[in-house]
Amino acid sequence: MTTFQVPERMNFSAVAPHVFKAVLALDAAARKGLDPVLLELVQIRASQINRCAYCIDYHTGDARKGGESEERMHQLSAWHDSSLFTEKERAALALTEEVTLLPGGVSDAVYDEAARHFGEEELAQLIALVFTVNTWNRMNVTTRKTPGTE
Repeated sequence: MTTFQVPERMNFSAVAPHVFKAVLALDAAARKGLDPVLLELVQIRASQINRCAYCIDYHTGDARKGGESEERMHQLSAWHDSSLFTEKERAALALTEEVTLLPGGVSDAVYDEAARHFGEEELAQLIALVFTVNTWNRMNVTTRKTPGTE
């Protein structure tokens, strides 16, 4: 099988180390208090929407290490029609999609459903996680970061 190598545009962490370290710190802060399984599902789903190959590869690897099933990861892009996700996970995934696709806004229904499943502090952490993974996605898609590197 022949594969196509997408040429990386820049090594962002080497060229802008202060920005990269700041995003790492934001990422660490956003993860606090969130369930590790939910955290990876959210990051994979945002990365799917943003078509970030590097982040999909990275977060599916972390999810596997954390015990996530292949079946759930395969069905994640179709979670709306899957019975494999809890109500709380579904609320988080719906919020993830609306925050990621922000020009459409975050509807009251989606926000209220997430607030029903997450306390205010946990919901704030979830929102921070979503905007942080979107930052990583935009950085890595723009620079064409190669999956499996660093």
